[in-house]
Amino acid sequence: QVQLVESGGGVVQAGGSLSLSCAASGRTLISVAMGWFRQAPGKEREFVAAVSWNSRSSSSTYYADSVKGRFTISGNNAENTAFLQMDSLKPEDTAVYYCAATRLYGLYYRADRYDYWGQGTQVTVSS
Repeated sequence: QVQLVESGGGVVQAGGSLSLSCAASGRTLISVAMGWFRQAPGKEREFVAAVSWNSRSSSSTYYADSVKGRFTISGNNAENTAFLQMDSLKPEDTAVYYCAATRLYGLYYRADRYDYWGQGTQVTVSS
């Protein structure tokens, strides 16, 4: 069974930065993309960013408009890891952040495209 484990959440002041990491363990994970989603209290889970691997040396990234220019996603297909660098954080970025992996190509902004999910890590941005 594949498990995804997130780390790096915490509390930061508005304007600050945090880095999230995600690593897969257990059975060998074969994925074409990994993504980050978040869920704030009382709200639905929403897409944050995704990275897809087009080849061994090529990847593509995707971002929600709300984080474009502030967040940077990266990952390593061979190591089954994904990272989310979050800069210029805002109080509205406060949420539980989830890492996910998918074996399906395309539509990476849709949560139902992902096969594996982590347990989530809390990110709190104070004003």
